[in-house]
Amino acid sequence: MLQQDVPIYDDFVGTLEGSVEASIQARAQGHLVAQNYKEGSEVKAGDLLFQIDPRSSEAGLAEAQALLAQAQANALQANLLAERNTRLLERGMVSRQAYDNAVQQAEAARARVNAQRAILDQARLNRQYASVRSPIDGIAGLARAQVGDLVGPNSGPLMMVSTVDPIKAYFTVSDQRYVAYTRRWANDPEGRRAHEQQLEFELILADGSVFAHKGRLFAVDTVIDARTGAQRIAAMFPNPGNVLRSGQFVRVRMRAEVRRGALLVPQRAVTELQGTYQVVVIGADNKAEVRPVRMGRRVDRMWIVEQGLNAGERIVVEGTQKATAGVLVNPKPWAPRAPAS
Repeated sequence: MLQQDVPIYDDFVGTLEGSVEASIQARAQGHLVAQNYKEGSEVKAGDLLFQIDPRSSEAGLAEAQALLAQAQANALQANLLAERNTRLLERGMVSRQAYDNAVQQAEAARARVNAQRAILDQARLNRQYASVRSPIDGIAGLARAQVGDLVGPNSGPLMMVSTVDPIKAYFTVSDQRYVAYTRRWANDPEGRRAHEQQLEFELILADGSVFAHKGRLFAVDTVIDARTGAQRIAAMFPNPGNVLRSGQFVRVRMRAEVRRGALLVPQRAVTELQGTYQVVVIGADNKAEVRPVRMGRRVDRMWIVEQGLNAGERIVVEGTQKATAGVLVNPKPWAPRAPAS
């Protein structure tokens, strides 16, 4: 029997997603004339991904510029008329009604200029939208539209750009378990925050290897999935070299806590009988005693004893069937067998 600090781990099935998943969609209408990136390559924010035929947007820009020039000319004429009528009103040479009409026409003309400026700004944006650029640094996904396709705001995503360094691992815990966790820390929010900052996460990949970098808690979803009764949790992992990719299935191993001074016994020393557990304890007189115990977590080949044993007591590991209560035994030190290759 051992007594030592034991880290407690929980394993969950998880999936990986980029820390940012940007869906790239056309904001201008037109035919694709060029794809300017290599699928699966790294791109930087601002890199050109696709080029949409700019002729339609350039024509719209030229029209907006012409309409703005026309509105500015009309506003200038209306302003001159209003200034003239102001002087004539002072001399009593025009009616108040004519003066008011001229001032209102000048205000309306200025409003039309402002409206045309807004239309021109939108036309400039539409010309910029003809060049589809990456909004983030990341990995460029497969193209979902090809050169020659007619695209626009309602045509669906052109491709995805994923930031995978860092990368998120999503996994779920049961609603019951999450409720128990929140109840545990209900009266100690500061302790809960400190505990969550100390949580450590590991990734076990499909080949059984452990990812080299540890993760940290990122976020807990705000809602419970009504279909599964599960709470979705995200952990964030550094991913230098973009080794991990979105969509991978992994096992997420969480170090939930460290049990201080836990009593550990070999699992083979514990006998289960109708839902109860017992071990054989050897007293100071070398007589066997069958003692009921309450067991906790399994840790590799060992088992944490929650109740029923004291530190320093001797137990039977091999031959528990022969060591009945009161039998005198000849105890020998036990050494674990090496795992089979």
